[in-house]
Amino acid sequence: MFDVYRKEIDWGGRKLVLETGKVARQADGAVVATLGETTVLCTVVGAKSPREGIDFFPLSVHYQEKTFAAGKIPGGFFKREGRPSEKETLTSRLIDRPIRPLFVKGYKNETQVICTVLSHDMENDPDIVAMVGTSAALTISGLPFLGPIGGCRVGYKEGAFMLNPTMDEMASSDLDLIVAGTQEGVLMVESQAQELSEEIMLGAVVYGHEQMQTVINAIIDLAEACAKEPIDVPPPAAELATVADRFKAIEDDLRTAYQEPNKTERQTQIAAAKDKAMGLVSEDGEKKVAGEIFKKMEADIVRNSILDTGLRIDGRDTKTVRPIVSEVGILPRAHGSALFTRGETQALVVATLGTGQDEQIIDALEGEYREHFMLHYNFPPYSVGEAGRVGSPGRREIGHGKLAWRAMKPLLPSKEDFPYTMRVVSEVTESNGSSSMATVCGTSLSLMDAGVPLPRPVAGIAMGLIKEGDRFAVLSDILGDEDHLGDMDFKVAGTSAGVTSLQMDIKITSITREIMEVALGQACDGRLHILDEMAKALTGARDGVSANAPRITTISVPKDKIRDVIGSGGKVIREICEVTGAKIDIDDDGTIKVAALDDASGQAAIDWIRGITAEPEMNVVYDGKVVKTVDFGAFVNFLGNRDGLVHISELQADRTTKTTDIVNDGDAVKVKVIGFDDRGKVKLSMRAVDQATGEDLEPDGRPESEQTRKPRGPRRRDD
Repeated sequence: MFDVYRKEIDWGGRKLVLETGKVARQADGAVVATLGETTVLCTVVGAKSPREGIDFFPLSVHYQEKTFAAGKIPGGFFKREGRPSEKETLTSRLIDRPIRPLFVKGYKNETQVICTVLSHDMENDPDIVAMVGTSAALTISGLPFLGPIGGCRVGYKEGAFMLNPTMDEMASSDLDLIVAGTQEGVLMVESQAQELSEEIMLGAVVYGHEQMQTVINAIIDLAEACAKEPIDVPPPAAELATVADRFKAIEDDLRTAYQEPNKTERQTQIAAAKDKAMGLVSEDGEKKVAGEIFKKMEADIVRNSILDTGLRIDGRDTKTVRPIVSEVGILPRAHGSALFTRGETQALVVATLGTGQDEQIIDALEGEYREHFMLHYNFPPYSVGEAGRVGSPGRREIGHGKLAWRAMKPLLPSKEDFPYTMRVVSEVTESNGSSSMATVCGTSLSLMDAGVPLPRPVAGIAMGLIKEGDRFAVLSDILGDEDHLGDMDFKVAGTSAGVTSLQMDIKITSITREIMEVALGQACDGRLHILDEMAKALTGARDGVSANAPRITTISVPKDKIRDVIGSGGKVIREICEVTGAKIDIDDDGTIKVAALDDASGQAAIDWIRGITAEPEMNVVYDGKVVKTVDFGAFVNFLGNRDGLVHISELQADRTTKTTDIVNDGDAVKVKVIGFDDRGKVKLSMRAVDQATGEDLEPDGRPESEQTRKPRGPRRRDD
């Protein structure tokens, strides 16, 4: 019934299996990829005919995690998977980026990739398995895909690279780098690093490219056994040459437009040139290709001008960074704020400090965990002078926010050293170039403005590439048009000590090691320049957190006292919070974090907790309150919820006939611990303390400095 094809290899000491022909047989390509015991089903379907009236390739990639893969049931009210998680969205982008440039130009059929995680062994991350499985499914599908690609994760520890480290190994790795590419070169890089040098980062990319060749060869072997016949891609429209010849009439207008350094004016002139060009075509066939021809003219003008003159659209050379203005503390009530402007790109970045109750709870396949640093990136349409839809964040916003998050994460203090939850929001208010790298710079400044103790500031820069044949130019701090019409988007973030994040996307089939070396070196120079400009606003973290932020004090109590602080059903801790206004977080190890906006509230909560958890000490005087009077004395609450007995003989120096002659319920008194009985009950004395001043007295009632010590007389019978 099944015609199964299977390819099995040893990859880095683990078994990688690619199998097709048994599952999802109606898809154009379907491969079940397994590494260790992590299994992902990867399917590819392409429409039979192109979508009319579009000038782009309609590709969509969907990576989805099923909780049954880890033996779990979804949390929440609805017990089924819902909207994509951040991990699913980021992995979908991770797969999309290296495969998109490898489809044959002119292919406009709607194509959909779906990767479903079926099993997760808690060791091998499914993202790499999904990428490899997608490459195999595309290669055997018959779609016009110029692959295959390979992909792998690279770690770095103690001077050595690690291939596809397990999740436990990644916890101690100085590098988390994912690289994808073809046999010829690298297509995509995504990474987070602990301030590593450019040489180590380049070495990791090269190492990953070498290690993925085994996988690429395995996919080729599988395709030779079972690949479908390739589909025909329609030849270029006959009208292309005709329309291209007509559009030469507006070439000078377009060249003039791209000599205008101001983005708004440039866009106006380009729009006018495009309207003029569209007036030169009338037939339906010509109109369908007009947009494609106009876009090609734009690319040829911009790219060749840069390669021929070394000058760019705004008049800069290839290495110059646009003017930078950095400002901090611009929002009076925010905990930390910064406005970072680089040319026509601007980000308003705001940092907020919270408590452990504000941590993000993430329910992942690997298990539930809490994240104490969040970075949210927003790209409103006004930032590019447009009126557009405003809604929930899309894949681009999530991806850009995660890139900035990775850049900052290695520099953040530990929760033990800085017990705050940190949330950063970047509102991109202008955009013409890399707003994600502006977000990195603004995040660093806003966190330091809030008093977060970063050891060093972090900056980021976006690099571009123009490549025609053997000629190429690497561009520092690219404009939006240079990104759109160029061949590479290469983003590097880090400190003066090294790289913390690197992301690269290639629009051509691959790039060489030489180009990457030039880009990394140029990016390092640009990053150091940006750090110098940022230092004009703030060179380091402010002393102490913002006055508007809560003050967090950490104390420890014995584990067996935690239940006393919480109380039955949380009654005690709720009362402490309501009365003092403080927020309290309690860990299982007895660590208690008390957060309050003013010192008095925080100290009141701490004193309350210490009163609950403290043990009475011999010969120490305490403030107390009479809670009950009996014939033989009074019970006094004196230490949190701790009560003790003041025997009738200890109420005063003179003989007492009746307890209520001296104290009544509710009276405030001062007591001294004078002993403990066999059952641990506390014995208290009022006669040993001056009730007016709280001074410790000897039993005869005189101040200790005035008395002559002598033994006490015999106790009463009822003692």
